[in-house]
Amino acid sequence: MKFHFYKYQATGNDFILVDNRDGKAPFTVDQIEKLCDRRFGVGADGVIQIEKDPGLDFKMVYYNPDGSQSLCGNGTRAAVKMASTMGLVNGKAKFSAYDGVHQASILENGSIRVRMNDVSEWKEQNGDIFINTGSPHYIRYVKNLKDFPVVEEGKAIRNSEAFRPGGTNVNFVELLGNNTLFVRTYERGVEDETLSCGTGVTAAALAAAFKGYTSPIEIQVMGGRLSVDFKFRQTGLPTGQAGIFEDIFLTGPAKMVFEGDLEL
Repeated sequence: MKFHFYKYQATGNDFILVDNRDGKAPFTVDQIEKLCDRRFGVGADGVIQIEKDPGLDFKMVYYNPDGSQSLCGNGTRAAVKMASTMGLVNGKAKFSAYDGVHQASILENGSIRVRMNDVSEWKEQNGDIFINTGSPHYIRYVKNLKDFPVVEEGKAIRNSEAFRPGGTNVNFVELLGNNTLFVRTYERGVEDETLSCGTGVTAAALAAAFKGYTSPIEIQVMGGRLSVDFKFRQTGLPTGQAGIFEDIFLTGPAKMVFEGDLEL
């Protein structure tokens, strides 16, 4: 099978994007693994297919390097940017993804602002926080994050008994001044640290609200900077949670790196 692809990066989180509106490029797990391999393939943190969706601008189908599916916050920005170049959207987008329908807008400076789904459930575990923002994320606060063994500690938590069988993404967060966080993430599926994780920084920003941080929160990642803004509404939910996070937006850049043709 020969197909055309585009390589995008969003704060260092990189993806292979394919226009699959004709439905002719359904990849197998083996093919996805080969595409994402940085020595024997194109190399990426994931594969994104742009497909048709009745009533919406497009459908985004995201695959982790191991073939599993989830929401990818950075990937949504790359998908919106590519959909714009394809003429599918003009400034604003409404599209479906793994966890439902999302909206996005392209700002004047070229950044992409994506609306994430509401979050009403989270768990605190010995000072750490588990929260799902379209993908599951475990958050641990640390100091001197620059020198922290992210891969070793992240791998241990990701594969721990508490998160079997599916595992979890693991975010290590350093609280900085001026309403800013420094976040490094070990991603399941990639099974390594990535330069950025959109759903991860979103989870970290929401969790930081319990530390006194207020919206918008700036996040420094290894691949650049992102911003998350949100509203927190008190509800007295029967689940025992104090409220619900609404109007959650992830904002950051997305750029095409190159395009090419490949035969699998």
